[in-house]
Amino acid sequence: MKLMPRFNIKKATIYAVVINAFQILAMLALALYVLTDEFNHVLQDSLGDILILMLAVVVIWGAVVDIRDAIQARRMHVKLNGLDETVAQMTDLNHALRAQRHDFLNHLQVVYSLMEMEEFDEARAYIDQVYGNIQSLSRQLKTACAPVNALLRAKMTEAESRNIRLEVTVKAAWKDLPFPAWEMCRVLSNLIDNAMDALKDWKNAAIRVTLWDDVHRFAFSVENNGPQIPQDLAEKIFEAGFSGKGEGRGMGLHICRKTLRQQNGDLTVLSDEEKTVFSGFVPKKINTSGGNRHDS
Repeated sequence: MKLMPRFNIKKATIYAVVINAFQILAMLALALYVLTDEFNHVLQDSLGDILILMLAVVVIWGAVVDIRDAIQARRMHVKLNGLDETVAQMTDLNHALRAQRHDFLNHLQVVYSLMEMEEFDEARAYIDQVYGNIQSLSRQLKTACAPVNALLRAKMTEAESRNIRLEVTVKAAWKDLPFPAWEMCRVLSNLIDNAMDALKDWKNAAIRVTLWDDVHRFAFSVENNGPQIPQDLAEKIFEAGFSGKGEGRGMGLHICRKTLRQQNGDLTVLSDEEKTVFSGFVPKKINTSGGNRHDS
């Protein structure tokens, strides 16, 4: 089945702006020409100059509206891309949680079978082992933000399935985040997913996620031991549409930084031959008296 070519709204926006801007300039030039004394002398007291001026006003107004709509469409396209990625990440999270539920049911089945066979000591030992593992994981991932806890657990399961060692260190409760928890989950999910993609087929692949805070901010870092990001790409990777993954990708890091900067936070990257570290933060108190410190 032949698929229809994908509509490139970025190119359409550029064409609309350029063509309509040229149209505006042409009409302005014509209007100025009509208003010159030389042309007025030829068409004095005629309706020709009035009609041309009216045409120029209509065309310019239409072009301005087209440019405005094209810019709004481009902004909406960026937002929809962000929503698409969020939906995909929530789908992955749902699959991971379903896998955890499946594991839990398996544990119950094992315990039930042992009790049915009256192997009570074995059942008790099995429960102690499973409970110990769960308690250890819960202590490791315990924050005051349930969605973040669920996300980190899901990503640990996914990393294990991809033969990647994912370590999580929680040094703060992260209570009362200054924006919705799902937005922080989107940021962390994008960064962890990118780290896992960078470590594909990488020997001894490892990711370390650290959450902490201080008096002024909530902060985090996502570190991996994969390939170095070239120095000349350290800022380009945050641009909308920039990606080495193919057409239609490259919005994740842009959205991550934009999300944090809208809260007067930021996201940066440091990369060398040994590791790549994405570090981000958001202030604990949002400055509502002025604009954001960063433009996106």
